[in-house]
Amino acid sequence: MTVQASKQAQPEMAALFVSDLHLQEDMPRTMQAFFTFLQEQAPCAAQLYLLGDIFEAWVGDDDMNDPCHRRMADAIRHLGEQGTEVFWMAGNRDFLVGEHFAQAAGMTLLADPFVTTIAGHSLVLTHGDAWCTDDTAYMEFRAQVRQPEWQKNFLALPLEQRKKIAEDLRAGSREAQKGKSYAITDVNEQAITDLFDRTAATVMIHGHTHRPAMHRHLIRETTHLRYVLSDWDLDHGTPRGDWLSIDHNGTIHRHDLHGDDIEN
Repeated sequence: MTVQASKQAQPEMAALFVSDLHLQEDMPRTMQAFFTFLQEQAPCAAQLYLLGDIFEAWVGDDDMNDPCHRRMADAIRHLGEQGTEVFWMAGNRDFLVGEHFAQAAGMTLLADPFVTTIAGHSLVLTHGDAWCTDDTAYMEFRAQVRQPEWQKNFLALPLEQRKKIAEDLRAGSREAQKGKSYAITDVNEQAITDLFDRTAATVMIHGHTHRPAMHRHLIRETTHLRYVLSDWDLDHGTPRGDWLSIDHNGTIHRHDLHGDDIEN
């Protein structure tokens, strides 16, 4: 079925949301699943929000000769040319994505958190890592690498050296996660309540934790909904991945990798 046929056969969505694809060359099935999503599902929406960690690592926009990066930019630009606006939010793996890549992909970079209104919902969108405040070691690291001076110095290093540093950091992160409890690596409830309060949003969508769910937060007798997106992995064990949609009536759906509705 062609993309045009798909758009005619399915009702147009107001927006779609995905997160934590962790795209890399040694996960070809995951990569192909996302390109299929861009070709078959995303054109049915007015907007697509990519909420961080789309790449497993991003060491600078001068790495555009990488085939995966170039193919991603081309696919996103093609989606935009069909009429779907694409928005990108940094994750903890790809926070160095910059304006050069954004222009090549024809997409808009968003601050984290980002507040918007879609189909009647007051939404706050975030990657999620900023609210894992119980993980003090990670929060200290995050504060360091988000500083403009640190980023300037890092981006001044040769490309291959940056790739080696990124690989060492990922290996260190994997090792550190082994010693951390489930609770420490999840978002902090008070931080979430504060974010709802600060933004006046009633719905939150985020990724990062790889723990797909829909949580209800009762704040001053008003129910606030928090949707957590899954990561994607079709290359190791049982395939997993999901995405959210909001239709023009304001109904929020969770979909599996085939596009079928699943319970939140």
